[in-house]
Amino acid sequence: MRQKILVTGGGGYIGSHCVVELIEAGYHPVVIDDFSNAVRGEGDVPESLRRIEKFLDTSIEFRELDLLDKPGLEQIFKKHSFYAVMHFAGLKAVGESVEQPLRYYRVNLTGTINLLEVMQSHGVRNLVFSSSATVYGDPQKLPIDEQHPVGGCTNPYGKTKFFIEEMIRDQCTAEKDWNAVLLRYFNPIGAHISGDIGEDPQGIPNNLLPYVAQVAIGRRKHLNVFGNDYSTPDGTGVRDYIHVVDLAKGHIAAVRKLKDCCGCKVYNLGTGTGYSVLQMVKAMEKASGRKIAFEIGARRSGDVASCYADPGLAEKELGWKAEYGLERMCEDLWRWQSQNPNGFSNGELP
Repeated sequence: MRQKILVTGGGGYIGSHCVVELIEAGYHPVVIDDFSNAVRGEGDVPESLRRIEKFLDTSIEFRELDLLDKPGLEQIFKKHSFYAVMHFAGLKAVGESVEQPLRYYRVNLTGTINLLEVMQSHGVRNLVFSSSATVYGDPQKLPIDEQHPVGGCTNPYGKTKFFIEEMIRDQCTAEKDWNAVLLRYFNPIGAHISGDIGEDPQGIPNNLLPYVAQVAIGRRKHLNVFGNDYSTPDGTGVRDYIHVVDLAKGHIAAVRKLKDCCGCKVYNLGTGTGYSVLQMVKAMEKASGRKIAFEIGARRSGDVASCYADPGLAEKELGWKAEYGLERMCEDLWRWQSQNPNGFSNGELP
């Protein structure tokens, strides 16, 4: 019997790529999502999952569910015997979290408490949590390893990730049979090689690369570059970009780690290399063969000059290392964007 994994938020960008890797690694994902970051397709199934079913020639069990609906969550756990939970569900826009902190705390924290309580009552003790490098706040040293201080978060979104990490850690301390792997992502970009699933931000993209891709495809006039006076090689902000498929493979390595009865473990998922905004623009110009217009503006509050990972611990303990370089990330992103100029709302598969 294939081990069943509950994937919360499995219709979204990272969740859907992890669903692909779970299926390919021989697991049986059961997906719940409330469509706050997923696009509804035919039959009230996320369009991302509908497409995965097509290109992997499989069927995926899906239920529309909000983690704030605890009775609904209880039903799912009564119906299935889960080996582990992969927890992606949550609100994720930094700017919005500053404007609506209470909403972010309610959805992200209460939703996770519900999930942990239902896991506990059904004897499910294995968890992989989608955390973020935002828990590190302003980097005190580079590259950032897992020993770097956490909690000095610059926005409510980052704080919710930090608080959830603390809740999981405390639960693992209280009950020794719990195992959790907390994965701190750096900047996921790219798309599945098929070009059928990728990042489809609703409204104005919050992240650099989807915005750049939308400029390249003609959906937006130009990119706003926030600040070119940082102490970086070209004055623009430097970040660690990781291919979303590499990131998804990191989650498979994390699920495998759970069987070691590992307690609570924390790993950075990044490449260890930082690229500036202007380097990313150049790389996307090369991948798309198009000129990408940009304008330099003032710095954004809360942005840091440089942020990149030391991913050595994940390589040592999970046997995981990012494989794809910048060129491949941009090629795959461009394939997704050019096949789906309007994202998932294009309708049928190309």
